[in-house]
Amino acid sequence: MRSMSAACQTPATLVLLEGPSDVAAVTALLAAQEGGGERSAYELVDLGGVTNVGAHLSRAAEADPSPRVVGLCDAGEARVVLRALQRVGRAIAEPQELSEEAFFVCDRDLEDELIRALGPGPCLEVLEEQGLADRFAAFGRQQAWAGRPLTERLHRFCGVASGRKVLLAGAMAAALAPGQVPPPLAGLLRSLQDADARA
Repeated sequence: MRSMSAACQTPATLVLLEGPSDVAAVTALLAAQEGGGERSAYELVDLGGVTNVGAHLSRAAEADPSPRVVGLCDAGEARVVLRALQRVGRAIAEPQELSEEAFFVCDRDLEDELIRALGPGPCLEVLEEQGLADRFAAFGRQQAWAGRPLTERLHRFCGVASGRKVLLAGAMAAALAPGQVPPPLAGLLRSLQDADARA
């Protein structure tokens, strides 16, 4: 599934993202960065799971013209992306080299990056704005989570209800000031600025 249609049939750059929460976060950051302007040089692609990255890379390599492909993944999935890039001829040997191919790795996962960048207090404000503050308070009183660090409770809370991860990824990303954007997302945004410059 693709999250947006580019103005041209074959965009100059495809942005491969593991799932809808990644798409929501990147979309929110792009909207803040660009003021919601038209984006025709690239297309955000929801992979529906990182295991689909190889198929998308292969299709991109076979396309004429072949688009540039960039992306974002979680640390636990970095080797999956690495092997997929190697299969299409990219000369990289370790996950630490993924950024050289404009694939950026979240340290743990996207939600962890957003929570650490935004900070616990502002995250609670986001929950309040989204009408989730009372549910989070009730969640924190559960025996399994009582007394756990706030950041751990926030991380778990993001994923325990259908649709919540997407909602909060977008809301937390939108709440970030420009200087707060986590390094993996900042790197991805820079790669898209390059894509626009080339278009």
